[in-house]
Amino acid sequence: MGPLNMGLLKSTRFWLLIGRILLAAIFLAAGIAKLREPWPNLAASIYTFKLVPDTMLEPMARILPWIEVLLGAAVISGIRLRWTSLAATLMLAAFLSVLIRSWAVGLQVDCGCFGSGEPLGPKVILRDSLMLVLGIAVTYGAFRTARAPDKTTPDQLA
Repeated sequence: MGPLNMGLLKSTRFWLLIGRILLAAIFLAAGIAKLREPWPNLAASIYTFKLVPDTMLEPMARILPWIEVLLGAAVISGIRLRWTSLAATLMLAAFLSVLIRSWAVGLQVDCGCFGSGEPLGPKVILRDSLMLVLGIAVTYGAFRTARAPDKTTPDQLA
């Protein structure tokens, strides 16, 4: 591997881009999967968590997938990345806390993370925990690179 490639791999901005693409893909995949199903499927999944009043099930089921798609598009665009990645990370943290709480109290729920049909269990919690770690890393990187200019010069890459 040449010096140019090594400099690229060490670049914070390179890893931030990779993380941003992965984080955006998660939100886009989750939102699109939910949009491809009838909204009552998601409403039924939300209902099993026993956290939302019945009057909020339909609005949440209709709006949540669009929020995920818009958030994924915002993260991939990189515009206001500090704030969009923070919003995505907070959303992942909220989802994970609901999953952990539901699992801890023994609820038999459909995760609904990427559409219906995925029962909640340790694998789902591990996967969502890793997604949260990714969100934290992207948010950290976004705030870090926004505060410090890239000090990589063409001379350092050569």
